[in-house]
Order: sequence, then C-alpha cells, then structure tokens
Amino acid sequence: MKRHRYRYGVDPSQWGELFLPELPDGGEHRGVVVVIHGGYWRSQYGAELGEPLAKDLAAHGMAAWNLEYRRAGSGGGWPNTFIDVLAGIDKLQDLAATHALNLGPVVALGHSAGGHLAAWAAGRGKLAQLGMPDADRQVPRRQDATSVHLTGVVSQSGLLNLAEAEQLNLSNGAVSNLLGGPSSKYPLRHKYADPMTTLPLAVPVIAVHGTDDDTVPPSQSESYVTAGKAANMDTRLVKVPGDHYALIDPKTPAYRTSRELVRTLLG
Repeated sequence: MKRHRYRYGVDPSQWGELFLPELPDGGEHRGVVVVIHGGYWRSQYGAELGEPLAKDLAAHGMAAWNLEYRRAGSGGGWPNTFIDVLAGIDKLQDLAATHALNLGPVVALGHSAGGHLAAWAAGRGKLAQLGMPDADRQVPRRQDATSVHLTGVVSQSGLLNLAEAEQLNLSNGAVSNLLGGPSSKYPLRHKYADPMTTLPLAVPVIAVHGTDDDTVPPSQSESYVTAGKAANMDTRLVKVPGDHYALIDPKTPAYRTSRELVRTLLG
C-alpha cells in the first residue's frame, strides 16, 4: 500500500491523503472512496478518525482519499466547511492521471458529521436550483467538467436531517455552531446545508446506523431514508450492531458491513 498527501488549499486543514493498493503494471484503480470523518464538525476532531478506514479500504483493494477540512473553531463552519468538502473531492480530478484513478465511480464513506457532509456533497448538482442564490453564492465551487460528482454514499450514523438535529440540540448546539447561528436567524443557510433539502438524489445513499448509538439518534437516518423512498430515490437503512464508534473500528462487523456496501457501490 502507498500513501500520498496532497493539499487542495492554503489553510493547514485543506489536505487529503490518498491510500492506494498495489496495482499491476498498466492497471488502474477502479473508482475512489472518499472518507469523510465526523466529530460534530468541531475542530478537536480530525482526519485521524478516518485514517484507519482509509488504510483498511486500501488493504482490501480500494483506493481511498482521507479528507481533512476546516471545522468550526479552526476557520471552518459556514461556509468554509462546505467549500472545503467540495474542493477536496474535486482535487481527485487533479490526481487522477498521476495515480491511475478511474473516477467513474466515486463513493463517499462518511461517519456522523461526515455522513452529513457526504450526503450534502452528493446533492451538489442541485444546489444552484434550490432558489437560495444568496446562500449558494457563498459556496464557490468548480462547476465545469473538472468537478467530481459522487456516484454513491454510505452514511455511517450520519446527521442527515439538520432541522431535526437542531431541534434536538444534538451535541450541545452543534448545528447552530456549524452554521454560525440558529435557523431562526439564518433559515436559508440552514435549509441549504441540510441533506433533506436536495432529496431525491440521483445517486444511491445507504444509511448505516448502529443499534446502540446514543450519540446520533436513529431517526437521523430513518427520516432521510423514509423521505428519499417516498420520492422514489435509491436509498435504504441498514442497522448494524454496536454503538456510534463501532462503525469506524475496522475490527467490528458494523464497519465490515459498511466496507462491503462501499464495494457494492463502486461496482
């Protein structure tokens, strides 16, 4: 396995690390898995959470891009966290030729807040049509052929319903902290950042949730999948044993289920 670290911006948090399995001469990597870590979008949690997953994916033959981004408390929050996730995914286009990456399938594996960012990023093609031009202008991004669009998402106990997460005051106001204030003050920003807003997506989203998760309630996955299915979207809920962190421990059945779902989406 080889690993290569690249920057996609000048901020110390704008980087990713590519973990690559060995290739035969003249071969190419069939797709890439973008690993997006969680931590309720706060600066004390970083890409070290995603590194074991990226290593494991590469050990199982999948190219993995462990993505860091600006978090609330270190230059992130609205809109920079959102700018970074799209820019970080787009960086793969710049690396494809160098590392023989076939970007036909690009699947995101996102845990907790990373699940939110993954599902949100999968809706990037609809953002400009949401009727929220002021919010949309604050998230500059590639909108040409060099942009990289996700072809599927595996959300691991993801925060997929921001409005509900704010109402429940999850992690002591994490949603308001991410978005610079409550939805009563910034209603359009909150709606723009909510993965529920872009439903239905044209790509599959599989919501994996631990049966003993007391950090992110199952309703975060359930409400998203229910709304997606009602709109004829390819989405489903997969319940796995374990708590919130079992999903990011490569030794657990919960993680192995996630890995095989990613493999399926890569095709």
